[in-house]
Amino acid sequence: MNDSIADALIRIKNGYLAGSREVTIKYSKIVVHILKLLEKEGYIEKVSQKDNIVEVTLKYVNRQPALTEVKRVSKPSLRIYKGVKELPRVLNGLGIAIISTPKGVMTDTAARKEKVGGEVLALVW
Repeated sequence: MNDSIADALIRIKNGYLAGSREVTIKYSKIVVHILKLLEKEGYIEKVSQKDNIVEVTLKYVNRQPALTEVKRVSKPSLRIYKGVKELPRVLNGLGIAIISTPKGVMTDTAARKEKVGGEVLALVW
């Protein structure tokens, strides 16, 4: 698997579609940072790491998935970089854009606050 970020995001989305309580994802530093960000934003319940596997507990609100859609923007074959003024807004602020900046992985609102741009990894809502 070349694109570990896309693999992790799709595993989470498929877990929600299947009604699973937990999914396992192969360990990668960037994937763990993204998962911690999704946990902080309330899209997933809990992230725990064991050896080379990351276990993600999915979050449901009134039996509905907390995460409805995810879209990978920047791919290994085509990187998408945006300056602070061009950062995307997802559903007028109802979703988040995950941005990899020189100051770390953060949401689009945090990147605007820090006044940094970077690689737009994914859109989540």
